[in-house]
Amino acid sequence: MADSLKARVREKMLRQLHEDGRPDPEQDDPRQISIEKDLEALSAVCDGDPLVEELATRYLVP
Repeated sequence: MADSLKARVREKMLRQLHEDGRPDPEQDDPRQISIEKDLEALSAVCDGDPLVEELATRYLVP
């Protein structure tokens, strides 16, 4: 199990991308694009950054 909140959020986002399946190359999927951008942003910050909390509220169910 992941230790940090950042790791748990990242895990959840990757799982959502995987569950969505392969993207259609003919169409842009706004949800997939949003998750990918959030993953990039998450990778750029440290644990404890306010962005981690923001993404946790968006992707993790309380």
